[in-house]
Amino acid sequence: MEKRKMTMGKKRILVVDDEKDIVELVAFNLEREGMAVLRAFDGEQALEMIQRRKPDLLILDLMLPGLSGLDVCRILRQREHTEALPIIMVTAKGEPVDKILGLEMGADDYITKPFNMRELIARVRAVLRRSDQRMDPGPAAGEIFTFQGLAFNYRNYQVTVDGKKVDLGPKEVKLLQFFIRQPGRVFSREQLLDFIWGDEAFVEPRTVDVHISRLRAAIEKNTEKPQYILTVRGIGYKFADPSEYPGER
Repeated sequence: MEKRKMTMGKKRILVVDDEKDIVELVAFNLEREGMAVLRAFDGEQALEMIQRRKPDLLILDLMLPGLSGLDVCRILRQREHTEALPIIMVTAKGEPVDKILGLEMGADDYITKPFNMRELIARVRAVLRRSDQRMDPGPAAGEIFTFQGLAFNYRNYQVTVDGKKVDLGPKEVKLLQFFIRQPGRVFSREQLLDFIWGDEAFVEPRTVDVHISRLRAAIEKNTEKPQYILTVRGIGYKFADPSEYPGER
């Protein structure tokens, strides 16, 4: 299977664990996925690093020397500039009470050692997506996007082309909505897999091409010369930028 990487918009991840081998292993795998990694080996060092270089997400071990992971989580949630910082709590303990404590203290997710690296990366992606969605409320319900005869109603997800209703599958609707919210921006297949398919297992990058073809077949007047969903050779796909067309939004 082709490797999936977040190749654009690098996210900064702080990994906090007193076991240096684990920190380096997690860092190595996250960096392979295109993320930037910061490292800390105790709670005090983590708080200092967050103060200087606020990360996009914190992978935090529960059992740290001195200031525990729970204490770090509690402190971060009490500070205005870090109260919404995404946190994945990691611990060797498997008792439900530990999970409950971590989540009640404000952790966004929880994983138990020994963990599968693919599962950890999937959880990182999922928490980052939720965080991005909280920061971007999106268009108001009932708003309609229009461009070159294409219309997308955000309230009922109805799609029309030149006034004629177009029937799309669930994934095609998600793809179209994702594209039109960020017109002109290029997304790799791996990024589209992350945002549209999320944590679904065993999904190949080729899946994106199949659904793009279905979407084009439904909305494009000429699939050989698409005007909406454009291919950027060697990178991925984008929705045409309305700013390049006078009179369009």
